[in-house]
Amino acid sequence: MSGRDKKMYDEAAALWREVFGEPPPIRADAATLLDMIMKSLPEKRYERIASPYLRPSQISSPRLEAR
Repeated sequence: MSGRDKKMYDEAAALWREVFGEPPPIRADAATLLDMIMKSLPEKRYERIASPYLRPSQISSPRLEAR
């Protein structure tokens, strides 16, 4: 495992421990661990920008082009 892959695995394993409170059940690559974490989480609505420090006029969003 290269240094970069090891670092990515360590980060994914730390996230696993934070989310589930236990070490990862399998020794897998970082992408597999992240995929397992994401699939186990409940779906939630995602707000692109939600900040008490920004007014709506300060937030720009992509606009759909009229065709």
